Amino acid sequence: MTTSDSPPLLPDTCDVAIIGGGPSGLAAATHLKQSGVGSVMVLEREPEAGGIPRHCGHPPFGMREFYRCMTGPTYASALVERAKSAGVSIHVNTTVAKISEGGRLLLSTGDGCSELVARRVIVCTGVRETPRSTRLVSGERPLGIFNTGALQSMVYLKNTVPFRRPVIVGTELVSFSALLTCRHARIRPVAMVEAYNRITARAVCRPLPALMGVPLHLNTRIAEIMGKDRVTGVRVINEQDHEQVIECDGVLFTGQFTPESSLLRLGHLSVDPASGGPVVDQYGRCSDPVYFATGNLLRPVETAGWCWNEGRQTAATVARSLSGTLPGQDRQVRIVSQSSRVKFIVPQVISLPGTESAPGYIQLRFETSATGLLFVHHNGQTLWSKNITALPERRVLVPLSPIIHHDMDGTPIDICFTERE
Repeated sequence: MTTSDSPPLLPDTCDVAIIGGGPSGLAAATHLKQSGVGSVMVLEREPEAGGIPRHCGHPPFGMREFYRCMTGPTYASALVERAKSAGVSIHVNTTVAKISEGGRLLLSTGDGCSELVARRVIVCTGVRETPRSTRLVSGERPLGIFNTGALQSMVYLKNTVPFRRPVIVGTELVSFSALLTCRHARIRPVAMVEAYNRITARAVCRPLPALMGVPLHLNTRIAEIMGKDRVTGVRVINEQDHEQVIECDGVLFTGQFTPESSLLRLGHLSVDPASGGPVVDQYGRCSDPVYFATGNLLRPVETAGWCWNEGRQTAATVARSLSGTLPGQDRQVRIVSQSSRVKFIVPQVISLPGTESAPGYIQLRFETSATGLLFVHHNGQTLWSKNITALPERRVLVPLSPIIHHDMDGTPIDICFTERE
């Protein structure tokens, strides 16, 4: 994609620096250039820009962006070419080692370290899957334990097959992407294991394991990985505490994403412990107004197309910030969850005075399945309400319009949920 061209020289300054060359970063960069912003740089630590879709050699990508169905690598390449055609400067093999106040970035490349100062910075470093080490699965550390990202990188980028008969853990959308990757590599999973009573992805994905001849075990969790030098099996337990050993030569942990926010945690930007991403206002603006965030860094996890659209929306906001027409953040109101069912809320604050702006909604996730009344409360007044049925890892959107048009003081905005029996 980008390695065939001579890499552009790194300047000392730019108008907008974008950390991360995935769909949201490339979309933001392209839209900024199309809006007339001068110098826009994408800083990508990988050898090629394009993000996670580079590793996904299957459809469907690109319907929203290019009006046709594409594989992941084709889609990523098209995003890169569109950005370059718009005049975006893409710097690969470039790691942002530190962010500082005033848009100062410490960069690390094969030629050493340098500093870049940007008028505005958009951080879109995406998400990462939860590894085995934090899932509390007992057993040795044999060969054959991977996550989806590692598997797809090996299969599509390195033409390597790490196992032949794995157990897949999880049923998020990425889990079914892993199934398609296994099919491409002629890997035959022996089971798909899900701790809850239904798959996490949408119901349209439900028939895929059966069509591929993969047994789906619901209400089942992995208790132990067996094997010393290499995985030989897993011990699983279902909801009746019945144990079973499934013979396999690998374990593929999928999903349970968390924002890749290590750069923020080592820097000066506020991080929301609930979402794992940065604290932002309705404009995607971070605690330092020079910095903005977009894409899956905000929260886990959305599709490439959704992140692409978020990147374009954030670019429009950043263009307003550069021109001085974006409202300030001198007065802010916190958005607070009053329900243990709600996992996280994005954005976490509203900057006053509020104006109509993209994306125009508050996004929630629920911890577990729940049915009831979701409502927004402020100073004893209900601003919005809706009866919903929420499922884990499904987006729930609350419109911002009735909130920002309400007469606000400094009192927090409450997100409440009354569950129906």
